[in-house]
Amino acid sequence: MSRIPLAEQLRPQTLDDVIGQTHLLGSAEILRRIVKQKEPVSLILWGPPGTGKTTLARIIAREVEAEFIELSAVTSGKKDVERVIEHARQNWNLKLRTILFVDEIHRFNKAQQDAFLPHVESGLITLIGATTENPSFEVISPLLSRTRVLVLQALSKDEIVAILKRGLKLLNKTKQVTPAGLDYLAELSGGDARVALGNLELALSFGEKVTPDIVKAAAQKKVPGYDKKGDMHYDVISAFIKSMRGNDVRATLYYLSRMIEAGEDPKFIARRMIVFASEDVGLVGNGALSLAVATFQAVERVGLPEASYNLYHCALALARSEKSREVADLMTEAKNLAATYPDSPVPLHVRNAPTKLMKDLGYGKGYTWKAGFKHDSGFLPEEIV
Repeated sequence: MSRIPLAEQLRPQTLDDVIGQTHLLGSAEILRRIVKQKEPVSLILWGPPGTGKTTLARIIAREVEAEFIELSAVTSGKKDVERVIEHARQNWNLKLRTILFVDEIHRFNKAQQDAFLPHVESGLITLIGATTENPSFEVISPLLSRTRVLVLQALSKDEIVAILKRGLKLLNKTKQVTPAGLDYLAELSGGDARVALGNLELALSFGEKVTPDIVKAAAQKKVPGYDKKGDMHYDVISAFIKSMRGNDVRATLYYLSRMIEAGEDPKFIARRMIVFASEDVGLVGNGALSLAVATFQAVERVGLPEASYNLYHCALALARSEKSREVADLMTEAKNLAATYPDSPVPLHVRNAPTKLMKDLGYGKGYTWKAGFKHDSGFLPEEIV
């Protein structure tokens, strides 16, 4: 048996070999266009583990005839980046392209991410970053503006089964796995091809017919009743929010526990509580927003399992808080006004008047700078009653 992991043996070499991500690989879609035109583009590939981020980056580099250099943000530092940039300059002089692939790019801090900017902008390197975290929160804005964010989806059960069958064919062991065993492997993978193939490889090593019981023994896991990308994901987070809204502490903590035990991203939970603090508590509990933001920071800096205390602390406080929809209601009203009157002129008396001419024209007329001052004409445009 080969010492190379099955997932690596099966790694696709062309876009046609890739299973899944059809929304990016169709004939008119961006990855096909990049490969066809042989013009690399800096990208951020955002998606769950085992969905093909590294594979797609390698295929792009091969197809556009660029040197592929891979860094992991977990193990690489500033000196590693500097070495890559220097190597890219040598390639540039030789008229060779360089694609730098950064796995888990969200783990690089702001200063490290800043270091890429001039080289991406100049075209010295084409940057392809991979992340399992929302780039809007984890990648600096200047870098986001210079890249295209492509969202990869968790592989479907059918796609996982197709990958498993490809692996069995390669190993010439198609008949060693029962249909139910194959189905269980796919269910257990959570849309992660690498997990599915690893479990398959381990189950086959037992030397028995691979049934659900053999898979369970190999993986030491049961099929979760919570799919982080499926309906259950949305049902449970909805129940969590509604339980906090209804001041039901027991239900709130029950649904929180289900999410944590199922492996939900704790930062996703913390973000939802930040929104809840303003949307459902608002002005009747001004400390709620500070607590929710502090909880997100604690989760980010401490991580699970210790950050569980912070999540339960915040959820408990929000569930017990008095509730108010005032922020949400007034925000909706203000948005509707802005949409109805998008171009209404600002009244002259509340405009700034830095010059004498502007004062003579009535800018700032009758306005006095003092706390609680109310102008006779109000502050809104005339047409808004």
